[in-house]
Amino acid sequence: MGVKDSYKHKGMRRSLVRKLREKGIANERVLEAIGTVPRHVFFDEIFESHAYQDKAFPIAEGQTISQPYTVAFQSDILEVKPGDKILEVGTGSGYQCCVLLELGAEVVTIEYKEKLSLLAQKMLGQMGYQASRYLVGDGSLGCQEYAPYDGIIVTAGAPIQAVEVLTAQLKPGGRLIIPVGDLTTQRMVKITKVSESQIVKEEFNNFAFVPLLGDKGWKK
Repeated sequence: MGVKDSYKHKGMRRSLVRKLREKGIANERVLEAIGTVPRHVFFDEIFESHAYQDKAFPIAEGQTISQPYTVAFQSDILEVKPGDKILEVGTGSGYQCCVLLELGAEVVTIEYKEKLSLLAQKMLGQMGYQASRYLVGDGSLGCQEYAPYDGIIVTAGAPIQAVEVLTAQLKPGGRLIIPVGDLTTQRMVKITKVSESQIVKEEFNNFAFVPLLGDKGWKK
């Protein structure tokens, strides 16, 4: 890994993992991934003290790096198995992608904003991570070219119309994790595609994400 990752950073990650346990994250594979990915690398050095606090933080293009609890929660309910093909809608900083890669996923990640996609690809390369595909485009439509997927994770707040098109790109048994709501608050939703004719929907707590842009998202 071509980045600075000191004993201090590792200690801060251990502290973060303890906080996530206290908040109810019990998935040991997810906790190990969070404890491995050097989140501070995504921060300018002047803001490094914020890197292992359990909060979102602004990045380029008016976006944010997600709160660690949110990343852990979504990764947990996605139920990633090694070798799963996962579509990530919203590359953002690339932090969630790193966690998915640590969980053994084959990740196709799509980002609406080209600048963010290029920055994330460069950053992940420096860290020794590599997604299968870095795409620029309308993630609200998913990515039919590489479908079907074992899982789809959406890292931006979506209107309800995004659910159907993304669910259609799942394999039988596949899971869609998507925050659904308005522009300020969303409820985390898990769709399990039991078969082509049957889905199971579960709803969890409220979260707040930046808006999902695109044809089935919020218009820019």
